[in-house]
Amino acid sequence: MADDQEKTEEPTAKKIEDARAEGNVPKSQDTAGIIILFVAIMALLMLLPFISEHLLSLVRYYFSLMNHPLEEVNLVDIAFITFREFILMVLPFTAIVALAGVAGTVAQIGFNFTTKPLSPNFSKLDPIAGLKNMLSMEKLIESLKITFKAFATMGVGFLFFWSYIKELPTVALFGIWDQMAWFKEKAIILAAVMLVILFLFAMIDLFLTRKHYFDKLKMSLQEIKDEMKNMEGDPHIKAKIRQIQMQAARKRMMSAVPTADVVVTNPTHYAVAIKYDETKHFAPVVVAKGVDNIAIQIKKVARENGVHVMESPPLARALYKDVEIDHPVPEALFAAVAEVLAYVYKMGKRKK
Repeated sequence: MADDQEKTEEPTAKKIEDARAEGNVPKSQDTAGIIILFVAIMALLMLLPFISEHLLSLVRYYFSLMNHPLEEVNLVDIAFITFREFILMVLPFTAIVALAGVAGTVAQIGFNFTTKPLSPNFSKLDPIAGLKNMLSMEKLIESLKITFKAFATMGVGFLFFWSYIKELPTVALFGIWDQMAWFKEKAIILAAVMLVILFLFAMIDLFLTRKHYFDKLKMSLQEIKDEMKNMEGDPHIKAKIRQIQMQAARKRMMSAVPTADVVVTNPTHYAVAIKYDETKHFAPVVVAKGVDNIAIQIKKVARENGVHVMESPPLARALYKDVEIDHPVPEALFAAVAEVLAYVYKMGKRKK
């Protein structure tokens, strides 16, 4: 039993779906951050001409006001135009970055809409629980990860920066435009290196986050058994329900035997009760059938109620195999059944 309680099994699809419904998803903040940062840089480079155009337009507008007196109406216009131009410059960039944030999350966990995390949880206000959470091993590991990433990123950046400093005496001999070109080149290289380092850390964090998430959701064998019971129902209860249903169906079937015109038997193992009501059905109908003990009961009930019992082994087996209860006899068996019914009618043994 102790082995069953060890959480060694991978979480089931239902366990993962329940966790997602609670808002518990394997989201890596570093991965989302690097996606946002990369998109922000690309967006800034693409929108730079657009932003520069509006910025120059705003500067020209300010210069056009130099020879005009500042009045209250002018100040309102200046404020409005300034606000409008800044919105036009910032809004596209902000919208792209916001979409990148959403895309960075959806790319990791898929679309998962839930309001569960927004529900008030007053247990989080417990100061003792909050202190334990702050001093937990998980928080300590997270702090060490952040510290390591910061020192590693700054260390690599410093190595590149130090190599650039060594080139400064030579760069000082360049012209101003060559110096600007050198600075631009080194800035791009440094930014690219930092992005690569952050990307590597993000991929590592994504792997660790997902591993930690699925490890926490692991289940014991007993939990899997309990979940299967809850999803499919307790086998004992299902068996009991089936037994009750079979008993009810058998009771209904036995109550229909006294209304039959004839019972065709094997003679020992099979018994099939047939009824023909020309006002309701176009063909004879099987109202009851059974084998062994049930067949014996059908014959007993038939004899007690004056229903003729007739031996016809091939027909009994064929009817039992091919016709369900309350279904008409198929065309292939019409002739044989008609012969039996004709015999019963002729002998005057049809139950009135």
